[in-house]
Amino acid sequence: MTTKTYRSATLLVHQGIDRDPATGASAIPIYQASTYHHVGGQPGEYDYARSGNPSRRQVEDAIALLEGGVRGFAYATGMAAIGSALALLKSGDHLIAPNDLYGGSWRYLSTVLPEQGITTSFVDITDLNRIEAAITPATKAIFLETPSNPLFNITDIRAVTALARQRGLLTLLDNTFMTPLLQRPLELGVDVVIHSATKFLGGHSDLMAGLVTTADPQLAKRLKYFQNAFGAVLAPFDSFLLARGIKTLKLRLEAAQRSAQDLAERLQDHPAVARVWFPGLVDFAGRELHFSQASGAGAVLSFELKEQARVAPLLQQIKLPIIAPSLGGVETILTHCWSMSHAAIPAETKLRLGIRETLLRISVGIEDVEDLWEDLAAAL
Repeated sequence: MTTKTYRSATLLVHQGIDRDPATGASAIPIYQASTYHHVGGQPGEYDYARSGNPSRRQVEDAIALLEGGVRGFAYATGMAAIGSALALLKSGDHLIAPNDLYGGSWRYLSTVLPEQGITTSFVDITDLNRIEAAITPATKAIFLETPSNPLFNITDIRAVTALARQRGLLTLLDNTFMTPLLQRPLELGVDVVIHSATKFLGGHSDLMAGLVTTADPQLAKRLKYFQNAFGAVLAPFDSFLLARGIKTLKLRLEAAQRSAQDLAERLQDHPAVARVWFPGLVDFAGRELHFSQASGAGAVLSFELKEQARVAPLLQQIKLPIIAPSLGGVETILTHCWSMSHAAIPAETKLRLGIRETLLRISVGIEDVEDLWEDLAAAL
């Protein structure tokens, strides 16, 4: 399929290959084979499923197409994608990362990377001066997450990538919250873009997957080498589910984003709520910067209750949302950040960052917003 004039909604549906070249089927088949015949003893395009699989290639081509990369890579989970992207670093290297980021990422950067000889400085990534002050002769990369999870700190992507280029550093950005539909980091200068495709790209809470892409052919070669050597690849059936989920991303995300805006505004006026974090709110501190680099507010928001005593009753009484440490599904998902998504972060660190036991995160689904509000208001 040629892509020179197609817009995002069309690319999401047709992706890189919109029909099976062998049969004309409207979906790429699930190639469940673990190995492939070498005709005459010579390997073809596919030789062993860890190295390549047509079902997996479909979603790898799709994320490269959607983000503007030269090649995509699909992994078994979002954390496998993060770990594999960070394999671009080696022992002795130093990484700069946000002090406010997903708990799983914090755990990997603070406990696993040090065992590999890679150190990380966690700083306020929204402050260029703090980033520059953290750079050492060993620094090789900057890891970004914007909006941050769960406090929605907004990083100036253009400014950070310009600084990184000036200092010869790689930039890696987790684009899970925004998806390529709302934010395209490669166009803003980022070197490597990462997604937990378990979330919005899959969209139905029925698979786990991670995706990575880059616009740099040399980085793509290094990522491919490690993907094949390490082998944490996405299975064929999950690849099929992910390709199907991507097709409806625009419809799902636009519907969820509208409802998220509605709920954020209503929560802001609720007497039990102390504060709401959502880029779509007119008084959101990072609103102007966010919309200078993204085309929408997204479908995730955080809010804090005034009283800790209200948290347990809310979690017990709410009926529609799934209470879980995830996001991006067609169903609304409510997360108690302290005990779920950010449980891996020590209590004193969470408190220092402003992640308190009264903080909750909502990933808004595609239910009727009035039903969601009635349920939420009753539980509050």
